[in-house]
Amino acid sequence: MIVKSFLAEKNNKLLDNQFTLIYGLNIGLKLDLRKKIISNIKNVDIITYTQDEVMTQKESFFSDLFNISLFEKNKVLLVDQCNDKFFEIVENIKEKINDQKIFLFSDQLDKKSKLRSLFEKSKNFVCIACYEDNEASLKKIILESLKGFAGITSENINIIINSSNLDRAKLNNELDKIHMYFLDKKLINTKLIKLLNIRESDNFNALRDAALNGESSQTNKLLQDTVIENDKCIFYLNSINQRLNRLIELKLSKNKAIEDTVNNLKPPIFWKDKPVIIKQFYRWEAKQINETLKKTFKLEIQLKTNSMIEKKVIVKKLLIDICNVANS
Repeated sequence: MIVKSFLAEKNNKLLDNQFTLIYGLNIGLKLDLRKKIISNIKNVDIITYTQDEVMTQKESFFSDLFNISLFEKNKVLLVDQCNDKFFEIVENIKEKINDQKIFLFSDQLDKKSKLRSLFEKSKNFVCIACYEDNEASLKKIILESLKGFAGITSENINIIINSSNLDRAKLNNELDKIHMYFLDKKLINTKLIKLLNIRESDNFNALRDAALNGESSQTNKLLQDTVIENDKCIFYLNSINQRLNRLIELKLSKNKAIEDTVNNLKPPIFWKDKPVIIKQFYRWEAKQINETLKKTFKLEIQLKTNSMIEKKVIVKKLLIDICNVANS
């Protein structure tokens, strides 16, 4: 059954099926739907796998799926980076599950995809395509997020959209910064421009890339020189996640010419970042990227739910850990 993504964003019940496939190139939208799924789940075990992990650890996957204890009514499994290799597994388990729920996340699946076709045609499955955003869809997100704010002018909206580069994940970062900075809910044009174009963003990106490149001495130097602020820690974490998700996208590409793949990424990579991301592509294995993404996701929950923790310390330790993984 095909469900439009904008309906799934509005109606939580559409994300409550036993089998749901969420696919497409819009990483930001997929992350939004993933967060909505997790926020709707109460007192239930959430277990995450990648498709490769399922294929190499089938016994563990089936055990997690079917072994229900007296204290568990159901389970939720999230499986990332799925493609048609997962088709047979779905066919084998679709008649066997009861209260369990499985959410599959994929990149682009063409119309010939067996997995996509199965989910689109089944009345009991949900299939959600995540197409790329345009200015109109991003404007709706901005207006919804900043509802109740004063100073929502066309000029300010365009400033936010231009800062996002039509990337929903980056837009969400910018909106997080706006909510944290304008606590009185009064947007001031000059302050908005300064907030969204601050040098600290470039400085942190340099620190992030040094860590991902495994440049220990440069990472240590930038950790000392870069100002890391508590109220921007979610932004820092999202910046790391954006780059990791880009690297996973490259790892999953069937095109062996990495330069061509980077040039064809959407939203496009800024020209000066292309050599950096190619270097990181060769340094990182897909398994390492996935493990780090799991870690950053857990840290994001910590940062948002525990006001007592030292946020700056957590971000700095994460960067050191990333640098160590890059060198392992």
